[in-house]
Amino acid sequence: MGSLLPMILIYAVIIGLVYLFLIRPNSKKKKEEAAMRNNLEIGDEITTIGGIVGRVVAIKDEEDALIIETGSDRVKMKFKKWCISSVDTVKEAPKSENEAVEKKGLFGRKKKEDSKKEDSKNEKKD
Repeated sequence: MGSLLPMILIYAVIIGLVYLFLIRPNSKKKKEEAAMRNNLEIGDEITTIGGIVGRVVAIKDEEDALIIETGSDRVKMKFKKWCISSVDTVKEAPKSENEAVEKKGLFGRKKKEDSKKEDSKNEKKD
């Protein structure tokens, strides 16, 4: 009975490490890929898993597909969303929530440090 507890602990540690190093990163990557595919817009440049590069001209959500246009001859092809490898269009990153929200102290007032910084900026502009 005494040797059973350490053996169970070793197995628990091994299972925990497998989860941390294999399962969790894989599920996180799948979520990021799904978000990338769901945030596609018309006009985005994409690359498929087969290496085809093109521009999205239509998105058909009911079929979970999209139509891309490739090359100067404007050949149009229909693909399923799961075959998108990467979105090559560079978009502006949205502002983080921390930057958009003003820092406020107790009772909803601005912090003194922040108001001093703003005052000094205003004086420099004048």
